[in-house]
Amino acid sequence: MIAFRQLALQRGTRRLIENADLVLHEGHKVGIVGANGAGKSSLFALIRGELGADAGSVEIAGGKRIAHMAQEVSATDRALVEFVLDGDTALREAERELAAAQASGETTREASLHGRIEALDGYTARARAEQLLAGLGFAQADLYRPLADFSGGWRMRVGLARTLFTPSEILLLDEPTNHLDLDALVWLEQWLVRYPGTLMLISHDRDFLDAVCDHILHIDQGQLVLYRGHYSAFERVRAERQAQQQAALEKQQARRAEIERFVDRFRAKATKARQAQSRLKMLERMEHIAAARVDSPFRFRLPCADKTSSPLLSLDQASLGYAERIILENVKVSLLPGERIGLLGPNGAGKSTLIKTLIGSLPPQAGRRTAGDNLAVGYFAQHQLEHLDITATPFTHVQRLSPTASDQSIRDFLGGFGFRGDDVFGDVSRFSGGEKARLALSLVAWEKPNLLLLDEPTNHLDLDMREALAEALAEYEGAVVIVSHDRHLLRASVDTFWRVAEGRVEPFDGDLDDYHQWLKSREASQRQAARQEKSGVEGGDRKAVRRAAAERREQMKPLRKQRDAAEKQLETAQAALATLEAQLADPTLYEASRKEELTRLVREQGERQTEVESLEGDWLAAEEALEALEAELDAAS
Repeated sequence: MIAFRQLALQRGTRRLIENADLVLHEGHKVGIVGANGAGKSSLFALIRGELGADAGSVEIAGGKRIAHMAQEVSATDRALVEFVLDGDTALREAERELAAAQASGETTREASLHGRIEALDGYTARARAEQLLAGLGFAQADLYRPLADFSGGWRMRVGLARTLFTPSEILLLDEPTNHLDLDALVWLEQWLVRYPGTLMLISHDRDFLDAVCDHILHIDQGQLVLYRGHYSAFERVRAERQAQQQAALEKQQARRAEIERFVDRFRAKATKARQAQSRLKMLERMEHIAAARVDSPFRFRLPCADKTSSPLLSLDQASLGYAERIILENVKVSLLPGERIGLLGPNGAGKSTLIKTLIGSLPPQAGRRTAGDNLAVGYFAQHQLEHLDITATPFTHVQRLSPTASDQSIRDFLGGFGFRGDDVFGDVSRFSGGEKARLALSLVAWEKPNLLLLDEPTNHLDLDMREALAEALAEYEGAVVIVSHDRHLLRASVDTFWRVAEGRVEPFDGDLDDYHQWLKSREASQRQAARQEKSGVEGGDRKAVRRAAAERREQMKPLRKQRDAAEKQLETAQAALATLEAQLADPTLYEASRKEELTRLVREQGERQTEVESLEGDWLAAEEALEALEAELDAAS
């Protein structure tokens, strides 16, 4: 049991929680929701004892072990499995004592320690740790590689595995899905549903909350309010309360009328019929969501370019990948105006390769990529947050894209993304991940693309902003290609799926539930094939298999060097770009007397940006080629 008694918590001059009385019972699975900055993470810090209450208390039933997810995982030489096993400190201590007893020949103590390890379920620990890592997307060949070999996102997955492995009666997870793909997310859902203890989960993924949680704790205006049921039930109850206000009802009806006009206008047009159907789906859901969002600070549009082409973009018999490794073969796809495509496929299958080729940063190794005359691409991915000028403001970022735009038009535009008043002139260096993501998305929207390519656009976005994005995409008249683990966004924004798997890109005739069934059958087939292959090897040529594996490992060595070299060059180029952008942030640079200097710096900024994008492509090429070889090693082992 966790009890909050007359709890008050203040950070600086702001009161986050005030006079809260609440009890969470053993076994509850509680989703924590609320606006960014409402106090969700601070509540976790209170439970862990890292923060003290300003008034009242937090009471936790005695002897309850708490496991929580670290926000960063440092790169070390520790093997992945060993790092996960370190999460069980009692087991590790028993293992150290056993090693000491064996070294000193203390047989009686040794027998006692074997019993303690057995009681700690220590003899299944390694297998359990490997299963956790496999469920979160790691190949068998990865499990004993050092943590330092992996990027930050993959290290966060290892940190999540360690948290799940740590023995606990109370589990605290803060945004555990941010670095997961759809396959790993579904696996995590199933694991958490089976977790026997008390779960407190901060997430902005409504489908994930629906699947896992049986209670929702809403932090709103300093109050803690507990709702029974999953997130959709909470949303309906809250919507019903808010819908009692006349202003909310008027806003909802106006919104419905706007969408109905679009549907009536385009329902009969073949080129717009699919978009009209998307709006109809949105109307079906609107009764439940509109009132719940009357207090949302986000309402924006995604403008589309005035001119378009049909097709916008096509790949014809294209081989995608790199000189040393083709990832996808015979790709033949076309993107038409208004199409809404969701990309599905296992991790490492080539979704990023396809996106990079569509953008144009990774040319096909064979075949053709043909862009329409009026193609205007808008690309959003998480790494773009790193390219924001942290010394500049949201206003400055937009003004640099359109120096002649009026101040009011820029402020009005940014207001839809939640930047109002003084926030428009706030330094990006002080922004949260969510605020940076909103700014990066706004810069894409400002350019008025007719093809949007979105790679995990909801990471760091809260529920209100995700809903605003879904609504904006429903109204957007251009084509959309999305890679996302947010199933709610996919259902609201996508009409057709492409499956990227086994070296091919092909239409997927089904919905997300059908895709989950396909994943299960694929995993079963792979396990059966592995058993058959292993059986055949036992009676056949083991040396040939080992020789092939050795050859693959040799192929990986130059790729690792290539990746590491590209990473170092990329860091240098990014630092140089940041220096240029800092110079461009100087207001006096825009005076008439410094026009030549401004022109030079803008030119150098463009050249450096091109270099950064090229180096990113080189790094990604080596990384994906490594992933493919590692997958082959895993399949052969």
